Amino acid sequence: MNQPIRQRPLSIGPLRAFEAVARLLSFRAAAEELSLTQSAISRQIQSLEEEIGCTLFLRGTRKVELSVDGAVLLPTAVAVLSKLDQTVRQIRRTRGRRVVNVTTFASFASLWLIPRLCDFQKHHPDIDIRVSAQDGLVDLEDGEHDLALRYISGTGLSSPAELMFEETVSPVVSPWYAESARNGRLPELRRPADLAAHALTEEDDPRPSAEFLSWRHWLTRQREPDLQPLRWMYFNFTYQQIQAALAGQGVALARLPLVHEHLQRAELLEPFGPAGRLTSPYAYWLIPAPAASARPEVQAFADWVREQAARTREQLASV
Repeated sequence: MNQPIRQRPLSIGPLRAFEAVARLLSFRAAAEELSLTQSAISRQIQSLEEEIGCTLFLRGTRKVELSVDGAVLLPTAVAVLSKLDQTVRQIRRTRGRRVVNVTTFASFASLWLIPRLCDFQKHHPDIDIRVSAQDGLVDLEDGEHDLALRYISGTGLSSPAELMFEETVSPVVSPWYAESARNGRLPELRRPADLAAHALTEEDDPRPSAEFLSWRHWLTRQREPDLQPLRWMYFNFTYQQIQAALAGQGVALARLPLVHEHLQRAELLEPFGPAGRLTSPYAYWLIPAPAASARPEVQAFADWVREQAARTREQLASV
């Protein structure tokens, strides 16, 4: 005799227990994660199985596996719980202090954003800024981030994305390094071929955008594709290359939007002048999260970024 199909909605508690056990494949680990006893997790799973009318897990002596029905339920359970958690985070955020969560990449945060943040805090002392610096792109639909400041090509960007400024790269050295070359302590830098006698700092990055930031690309464009420097110095991030150049350890291929203030203060110099500059198809973009763009604090921060970006464009034109 067929069992009648139940119509009552599922409870969230057992559903969360199911998701944890399915993800960890362990009742014990799920219990530790949810701060419950293992028997409480077992009861919740049993309750859920009774509610649905099927077996969700195949329980072995030493392992737990999803059943066929459990594998069907899991994607929906993950999506429902994720959406619920996202909504709860938004509610909590609106009832507490006003916070803007910004995602960007590490070098942009270190060289451009963080040195300017004091200006924003001066005008908006009641708004907290949380900066998440990671090179991987994040999904702005996740509810965790309100705004992204990214370095990407314009191909395929959605309409909310706004261009802040374009990319230009150029060799730079410290004044001490340049003076040493002029005084004969180092070979002088008059033309690209002279780089063969110098150490070059390189960003060790496998992403496609790194091609346009590489010395090999720059040297090819300068008709020196086979040039080998005195030595290479490889770094993970752009800001590390700039630190090495500031310390007089070699020649860096700098991203001018991120170092133009160093150039204005004569902390860095371009040995080949404007002739050494190259542009890139990649650029710097402001991308607000659709769900957060209407919040006043996010609007205030986005407006401030636009003002700072406009200043950077003006200053780049004067360098």
